Amino acid sequence: MGDPAGCGPQITVKAWEQREALGFSPFFVLADPKLYAASVPIAEISSPDEAMDAFGAALPVLPIELSGADALQTGTPRSEYASAITRSISKATQFCLSGKAAAVVTNPINKAVLYDAGFQFPGHTEYIADLCSTGETNLKPVMMLVGGGLRVALASIHVPLMRVLDHLTPQTLIETSKITHNALVERFGLASPRIAFSGLNPHAGEDGTIGTEERDIINPVASSLRAEGLNISDARPGDTVFHEALSGEYDAVIAMTHDQGLIPVKTLDMWGGVNTTLGLPIVRTSPDHGTAYDAAAQGACRPDSLIAALKLAADLASIQRTAHD
Repeated sequence: MGDPAGCGPQITVKAWEQREALGFSPFFVLADPKLYAASVPIAEISSPDEAMDAFGAALPVLPIELSGADALQTGTPRSEYASAITRSISKATQFCLSGKAAAVVTNPINKAVLYDAGFQFPGHTEYIADLCSTGETNLKPVMMLVGGGLRVALASIHVPLMRVLDHLTPQTLIETSKITHNALVERFGLASPRIAFSGLNPHAGEDGTIGTEERDIINPVASSLRAEGLNISDARPGDTVFHEALSGEYDAVIAMTHDQGLIPVKTLDMWGGVNTTLGLPIVRTSPDHGTAYDAAAQGACRPDSLIAALKLAADLASIQRTAHD
């Protein structure tokens, strides 16, 4: 569902309206039917297996009651929506874990709305990872952006630049690299993926003259991973590594910081980029943008990224299913 006051309802409707022209797999929505009933025909369903038959003629909606739905003002977030938002995420995750759905596609949320209601997780990703974890296993999710011909995983995400080095430890880089490698094999269907580390400093540190993190942290990790059989580069300069990937030298880049990784993807494909979470037992994708309250209030939301997220989710689920058969 995402934040009901944001772009989620509009882009969901627009994606469903383009179902025949774009030919993507059927989907259903976990949300309050009132969010969509005025825009398109809806079919209330009670289980995921009813969605396939309903999808052609109506938007399938598995109802989740939204407190305050009758007074909802598009573009105006309210903390009372938090319960329905988190229940939607939880139910979708459980459907995937039980095999009743192939993938979770999450519409954008506003973390502040959830925090005001006592939400204890940094965002969607960590919440879904917790839902997928068992008592014996704490999963490490890895964020990957797909768009513009690039696949970019992030070694650090929503942390201030002054704190990035707290997160770029050998252990976290090793974990991120192995999760990325495994996902490229099992979800993207690449038998021998080629991965590049970006550098943290200008010119990838230039042999320690413009920073030592490449020499002391990143490159030793790369060397140890190559010894284990991963095809991964030493730190490549951040101003050229994405061009190298676009040219076919690498199948994915692991960027050291959030903006370093998102800037090239959004520059190449601002509207069609997709966020997918690696390291989970389920497929999860989402549009690579926020709630867009202003555009939602004007009725001007574009569905491109959600459509791309739906298509990627179907592709990844199909590849993973084939790999496990």
